[in-house]
Amino acid sequence: MKNKIALITGATSGIGMATAKLFAKNKMKLVLCGRRAERLKTLSEELAELTDVYTLKFDVRSKEDVKTAINSLPKPFSEIDILINNAGNAHGLDAFDEGNTDDWDAMLDINVKGLLYVTNAILPKMIDRESGHIINIGSTAGKEVYPKGNVYCASKHAVDALNQGMRIDLNGKGIKVGAINPGMVETEFSEVRFKGDSERAGKVYQGFTPLKAEDIADIIWFAVTRPPHVNIADLTVMCLDQASSTIVNKR
Repeated sequence: MKNKIALITGATSGIGMATAKLFAKNKMKLVLCGRRAERLKTLSEELAELTDVYTLKFDVRSKEDVKTAINSLPKPFSEIDILINNAGNAHGLDAFDEGNTDDWDAMLDINVKGLLYVTNAILPKMIDRESGHIINIGSTAGKEVYPKGNVYCASKHAVDALNQGMRIDLNGKGIKVGAINPGMVETEFSEVRFKGDSERAGKVYQGFTPLKAEDIADIIWFAVTRPPHVNIADLTVMCLDQASSTIVNKR
């Protein structure tokens, strides 16, 4: 995998950052994408000691910004071998009739349309080379629906469908497509969902041992390092204490 180029969206925190660090340790060249310039700068400086790094600051919700950013990649970073569609979010945990339409827009624009825009911008060169690997980060929320999860679950069900659709449509073109679907991972996820309410967010992970971002990064690394004929098409992972979105063994 040395010298292969991986582009990671949502690289400034959580699973994206953990994956970037693991890839860098294994000498993979990186294109790190995110909205927070300072975090991108700090991370790129850290990882530049291990590998070649290029950063792109853009919002996946903007079709124009995505296309402009991807097209601006310099030649040494322009041939993306591995795309990690990691950027995603959850806003609010409300009953459907009490939902905030701005929250709905944010989840659908980032989780679904953002994934589409980035993939659309990168895919043509993969098709030309008949080589590439796309990893879509889904969720257990894309496998079941839980109370007050309505639109977030819908967005992740869409990721599940898109993952299957990509794999079918790209069959025979030499491109691997697969999804990793984590359960409860202790990252900034809950702080974003609860809009900065750290006390409420912290309670989500109390009483049991959730997954860590590094756990998912390890699984992503496993997926991208399989032999050429092997594709991890769809993998769901939960911590030991989680049986479903609503069944968690808390002590």
